[in-house]
Amino acid sequence: MTYGYAIARTKKLKRHNLAGSEAHTARMRETPNADSSKQNIRLIGSTEQNERLEDLVLATIAQYKQKRKIRTDAVYCVEILLTASPQYYRPDDPTRAGYYHEDKLKQWVDANLKWLRETYQDRIVRCELHLDEATPHLHAYLVPLDKDGQLRCNHFFDGRQKMMAFQDDYHTAMQHLGLERGIKGSKAQHQDIKDFYRIVEEGKDLEPGKLTSQQLQAKAADRDRAIRKKKEMEATAKQLVKENEALEARIQQLSAENQQLRSERTQLADQLRDLPLEDVAWHLGLTQDTKGNLRWKGVGHIINIDGSKWYDFSPNVNKGGGGAIDLVMHVMGCNFKEAIAWLNDRFGESEMERAVTHHAKKQAIEIAQTEPTPQFVPPVEDETNWQAVHNYLTQKRGLPSKLVQHFHTSGLVYADSQQNAVFLMRGLDGETTGAFLRGTRGEDNTFMGYTTGTKRIEGWFYIRWGGQPTDEIQRVVLCKSSIDALSFAMLEVQALGEMPQQRTMYIAVDSSRSLPVEFLKTIPTVIAAYNRDDAGNEMAQAIKPLLPGATWMCPQALDWNEQLLEQQEERRKQERGLELD
Repeated sequence: MTYGYAIARTKKLKRHNLAGSEAHTARMRETPNADSSKQNIRLIGSTEQNERLEDLVLATIAQYKQKRKIRTDAVYCVEILLTASPQYYRPDDPTRAGYYHEDKLKQWVDANLKWLRETYQDRIVRCELHLDEATPHLHAYLVPLDKDGQLRCNHFFDGRQKMMAFQDDYHTAMQHLGLERGIKGSKAQHQDIKDFYRIVEEGKDLEPGKLTSQQLQAKAADRDRAIRKKKEMEATAKQLVKENEALEARIQQLSAENQQLRSERTQLADQLRDLPLEDVAWHLGLTQDTKGNLRWKGVGHIINIDGSKWYDFSPNVNKGGGGAIDLVMHVMGCNFKEAIAWLNDRFGESEMERAVTHHAKKQAIEIAQTEPTPQFVPPVEDETNWQAVHNYLTQKRGLPSKLVQHFHTSGLVYADSQQNAVFLMRGLDGETTGAFLRGTRGEDNTFMGYTTGTKRIEGWFYIRWGGQPTDEIQRVVLCKSSIDALSFAMLEVQALGEMPQQRTMYIAVDSSRSLPVEFLKTIPTVIAAYNRDDAGNEMAQAIKPLLPGATWMCPQALDWNEQLLEQQEERRKQERGLELD
């Protein structure tokens, strides 16, 4: 005897989909048609309310070292929906929503848990039994790690054959319960269409003269059920036709896109042109001169870039060259092999290949694979210049002496031999990846720039304040410079009269290219606090598509440090007024 169909559906979840899926299955938000008086049951996973699905998934992935960087559009988890036809749970009254036989439900749950554990082992991080809707069903979350612990969803669910094998395997596990498999190659949840039409016709063949009243009522009920099934099958057939048409159109579209991608790839392979020197200059830590778009400045360099040619106008240099490799060798002061290793580290192998001639391609790849990447070396600290730098930051920039001394003691701010203020840049893991210099010598010193070797996309100057040291970051404030980030933090403390209640990170990011986008997407509150000028507006426009949920905040003055200084001056005026009174 059969009791309907074993039903299994899958839904691929990217990282940004996890919270929404969890909100539904864990009933974190109101669900239409769900009976709030009935309690759902978590069969796999902790019942701790504060445990997030995203944390579970990331922790499971982190158990294994990934050989490749996980793509931003990767499938982090697969939601598996498991259920059965209503007549399995309530054979005496299939249409009675929310009702089920306890013994049949227990047998079905036990069989499903056994199948999940035997098939996916500890890759199932959570499983919920829903009893608050019309028909009992399970939501299981699978982290698709292959046998080597690599995140690969296509290892399990890639293509028609693997999906059919998935359905076959599930049906085999449920077959002893009397559940059938759906029609192969279809989304229909019923048996062959011809059999349904036969049932309908047999149901209509009533012979009142040969039946008792009770038999007549029973046969009429059979006929009504058959007619309902016929209508359901007709609706399913129409839906399948529409879906097949949509799939055909999608296949044609993908075929055209694939052909276009192949054509573009061939063109790129044939071109082998050099890298844009502007991109190379940016990664070298040079800053484009706002007064002349062709000129890029950095520590000890004033370089004019014109197409594939460059010339350094710095005093006692006056040297030019052509191409990305020459530019890297000149600015980094490194040899040919080190320049290629640097390009490979910053741009990747394919872009590095554009910077070498065709006949040297093989040799360049071997060098990139064997030559170690030049490591960043922080500027040497000169303690004899610290007092001058300290005075600049406290007297000219208005930062509290205790604050400046605290970060100096921590090693985040110090002085170099040229009396520059050195702001160390760190990755999110705390590793030093670069340094930003701010000139302090003289009255109108405008020098600023990145130390040679700085990795601008892997490190930033930042501080963490507020909350408890062990708390997760809840707020991030983005500012243009290190001094602006410190100034914003001080303004916020003064406005609140205390440290922020939430753990907050104040971070200096002067380009949308160096935004830690993936990290910022995980933060509940992101504030973009940039200058009230054209550069600030340009930065806002560049950030919006990357962080659409960010909050925008502008200083009342030109920048946050100027606003801090103005408030301090206003406070001094008020204090002098009180003294006169």
